[in-house]
Amino acid sequence: MPPPIRRRVAWLLAGAVMLLTAVLLSLAVGSRTIAPGEVFQALLHGGTSDDALVVRSLRVPRTVVGVLAGAALALAGTVMQGITRNPIAEPGILGVSQGASAGVVCAIAFCGVHSLGGYVWFAFVGAALAAVGVYAVASGGRGGASPVKLALAGAAMNAFLASLVSGIATTNARALDEFRFWQVGSISGRGSDVIDRIWPFLLVGLVLVAALARGLDALALGDDAAKGLGHNVALLRALGALGATVLTGAAVAAVGPIAFTGLAVPHIARALVGTSHRWVLALAALLGPVMILGSDVLGRIVFPPSEVPVAVMTALIGVPFLIALVRRRAVVSA
Repeated sequence: MPPPIRRRVAWLLAGAVMLLTAVLLSLAVGSRTIAPGEVFQALLHGGTSDDALVVRSLRVPRTVVGVLAGAALALAGTVMQGITRNPIAEPGILGVSQGASAGVVCAIAFCGVHSLGGYVWFAFVGAALAAVGVYAVASGGRGGASPVKLALAGAAMNAFLASLVSGIATTNARALDEFRFWQVGSISGRGSDVIDRIWPFLLVGLVLVAALARGLDALALGDDAAKGLGHNVALLRALGALGATVLTGAAVAAVGPIAFTGLAVPHIARALVGTSHRWVLALAALLGPVMILGSDVLGRIVFPPSEVPVAVMTALIGVPFLIALVRRRAVVSA
């Protein structure tokens, strides 16, 4: 039986509280620790002190990017697990992350682009082309874009693009030097220019996946059951893949490839609020930023004054989760 409504609402409220706490920690903690009162003073009243400038100029954009990217990756992972009915699906399964990487390395090597703001467009185009290619391959033959065919086509595209990226980067020293800083996955140094470029795509992706919640519930029952309930299965999968691609492409373009958020967060959300995608998507949108910001804060304090990139911290957190997931006798599917 699904959890009662009261319990689901309580978890959503708890997720909102955790998100607000993570945002406050992201604004206050770092190589320069700032008291919460000073953070609120800088946000509400401005000021010209060093602390106020650090909060407004550096940490606010970094935190906003973390919130946007975390929500996007978590929502994309939820949708991908839903359309493929694969409990270990995550945003990289359709080749989206590698497509973004290919776009960035091509921008550096062939187009003379050397800024984070410039990377965004190339990364997003690369992600979109990779997803279109995967879906085109998976749609061929009998049965259309089935979950298994999507996963296999995505694996093939990932391998091809990874080879392409390695080939370009290893034969171009400058591209390799610049690309490796983006590839590590971090929200450090992201400014308002990056936010301005990604938020429209994130809004479109959010609206699209929210509209597909009932269809994803039907897909979880199987293709035949979904058809019996009046859904167009092929259209559902195409729109779901589009929404996940838009979200993942924008997030990866902004912060680089960050693993495990799109894998772990949907499972945590389902364990707390059940399998109804309306609730899972809502809670995932709150817990995704918590994971990204929490990992970023931990990365700032483990080896001060140096910082560990957020992708490294999410991997350290995600690997034990993945091992626990594999060892479980039963995995809650989408």
